[in-house]
Amino acid sequence: MDAEDIPAVDALERRLFPVDAWPLQMFHDELAQTSTRSYYVAVDPAGTVIGYAGLMCVLPIADVQTIAVVPESEGAGIGSRLLTTLVDEAKQRGADDVLLEVRDDNPRAQRLYRWFGFEQIHVRPRYYRDGASALIMRLPLAGWSGAPTAGTATETKDSK
Repeated sequence: MDAEDIPAVDALERRLFPVDAWPLQMFHDELAQTSTRSYYVAVDPAGTVIGYAGLMCVLPIADVQTIAVVPESEGAGIGSRLLTTLVDEAKQRGADDVLLEVRDDNPRAQRLYRWFGFEQIHVRPRYYRDGASALIMRLPLAGWSGAPTAGTATETKDSK
């Protein structure tokens, strides 16, 4: 992801997370922190942003900051590819574990994370603005040898 992707990512953020959307400036701030952050977009063959993801890595922990895919592209492996990119990045940077928060009312995302080997380690009650709780999940990287399956026809572009 780079600055030119931010308007498209911001529009998706507001569409996908209307209650908890990040402020526009937050994307700019995150991209500016290149020593600890990596952001990616998934684009379709026409070059339209259809997903995005971000990672913060402050050793020994990496944290998935955000990951999203447009609903009309769900099930095509885009989320898996983005998550693979984040986990591979965390391992390459030397992290021991990857953490993330997921809404307790989002079983589709929870299944994806469990499929990758994430385990729930905690619950943050009423974490989200609408009162939903967050499940805290962790993936130990010691045994990480790659995603459970191969990717998709989309491309990812990083912020480096």
